[in-house]
Amino acid sequence: MNQSKIKAVGLLSGGLDSTLAAKLMIEQEIEIYAINFTSPFCTCTPKAAGCAAVVTAVKELGNIPLKQVALRSEYLEIVRNPKHGHGSGMNPCVDCRIMKVKKAGDYMHKIGAAFIFTGEVLSQRPMTQHKPTLNLIDQESGLQGYILRPLSAVHLEPTIPEMKGQVDRSRLLGISGRSRKTQISLATEKGIKDYPCPAGGCLLTDKNFSDRIRDYFSHTEHPSIKDIQLLKVGRHFRVDTSNKVIVARNEHECKVLKKQYHEKDHLLAPLNFPGPVVVLQGRSLKAAIDKMVRYTKRYVPESARITHSYRGKSKIVSIKDYLVN
Repeated sequence: MNQSKIKAVGLLSGGLDSTLAAKLMIEQEIEIYAINFTSPFCTCTPKAAGCAAVVTAVKELGNIPLKQVALRSEYLEIVRNPKHGHGSGMNPCVDCRIMKVKKAGDYMHKIGAAFIFTGEVLSQRPMTQHKPTLNLIDQESGLQGYILRPLSAVHLEPTIPEMKGQVDRSRLLGISGRSRKTQISLATEKGIKDYPCPAGGCLLTDKNFSDRIRDYFSHTEHPSIKDIQLLKVGRHFRVDTSNKVIVARNEHECKVLKKQYHEKDHLLAPLNFPGPVVVLQGRSLKAAIDKMVRYTKRYVPESARITHSYRGKSKIVSIKDYLVN
């Protein structure tokens, strides 16, 4: 069999493990097609061409074909109500993995690939990388037998491509556990020099962000992926069930709030004093201005004015009528 014609789809995160898995497949003369998933919860730095880490990994692997998939509304519903539960935060890791594998499987069928592969390492991640969970993911994705995990294959049952001789099992690895020493050594050996996101990252594992998104779900009848950007910046204050205030922490966040706030929200920006930009989701302008004054480092004069933007209209107003005497 001419292995150079065998196609496989690799889930490429841009991290070290998935890059190494792809490298192992290339060394077996398998034609690989990478698929990468992004969401508003990724902590990698995005660029115009996609996640910076993935762009780098594709170059490291010889500019392999890359399909990028943005997880949006359907993913938000999984975050809100995952079948297999959350992790320590709001991370629906098992459900997330099943969805990604299913989409990779769809791509596999579309291009006529023989199997998919991942950079998963047995026992590395607490929720998704233990044998029972790996088996669950295989079963619920509908791809049982067609998901190869090259870095830990020795510890797992042979897959269909291995049994068919499409992949040489003797050249696969038996890595397990959380240590990355073996992978780092392999990267040096195989000439992989740049892996900017060794372990990846997800905001849904962060406690503070998880608290924010729980609050968002509990006060939002129809959640939208467009709202997530505002959850990622500033200080957030739930004043009451009808009012929430977001206060920028620095100049960069002031710019982000001005760009990301919704027309239905109030945007308050200081005009003649050096204070933070504030977004009010609700009607209590007093609460919003109180927060603006609270987080203004310098004294706020009685003559202080702000620009108040709401539903496409802006006006300049004095804040003295709202200050607490």
